[in-house]
Amino acid sequence: MNKHIQELVELSLTDKKIDSYQPQIDAADQKTSKAQKKLIDAEDGLNKLHTLIINNDQKVASYEEQLKMLNEQLVNNVKKSKNISTEKEMKALAIEEDIAKEKMTFANEEIERLQVINGKKTEEIKEAKEIADTLSKELKKATTEANGEKSAIEKSKVSLFTEREKTIREIDQKVLAFYEKIRIWAGNTAVVVVKKQACYGCYMKLNDKTYSEVIRGEEITTCPHCGRILYIEREAVEA
Repeated sequence: MNKHIQELVELSLTDKKIDSYQPQIDAADQKTSKAQKKLIDAEDGLNKLHTLIINNDQKVASYEEQLKMLNEQLVNNVKKSKNISTEKEMKALAIEEDIAKEKMTFANEEIERLQVINGKKTEEIKEAKEIADTLSKELKKATTEANGEKSAIEKSKVSLFTEREKTIREIDQKVLAFYEKIRIWAGNTAVVVVKKQACYGCYMKLNDKTYSEVIRGEEITTCPHCGRILYIEREAVEA
């Protein structure tokens, strides 16, 4: 096999090994992302509970203020009743008192209802806090594990990058440029093996002329169908 072809095969294998770590990095990041999303959702639910309680407290305060005003109105009506001289005024005052009492009844019922809701939501907050605390610990653990995994991967990649740098220093720069140009669109399939007279990049059958050139391995040969660099394994040639 031509020296340049051999170098390209080795470089391609190294690039594949380097890029093979990316799915592992993505998987580690995904674990952290999932744990983080769970915590964010839990904290969002907790915030909603707090907001609901605050809003209900404000409504209670509003109803209590209304009760205070209605109570003052009833006290004033008692004073007014002492100065009433006609039946018409008496009826009008009675109607006013009935409306005020109805409003007071409604306000008291609403205060009681809102306080019951807040009592339940306060209990839910306790449970939500426990869940959020647990998820926070899980996120911390997931982050630590992910960082450990990525650190180990980076250490492994260092040796591969060193190996790659050594290869590209030795390889002809024109050949390297040709490889990198194909790699832009072909990725880690820039250099592919030929089996059963077919390119294992596009899986199209090679014509006899191209196939014989690949077998000889004297020059860099590309697939006439897809443009990838072709090589054949020594065992296949011997066979």
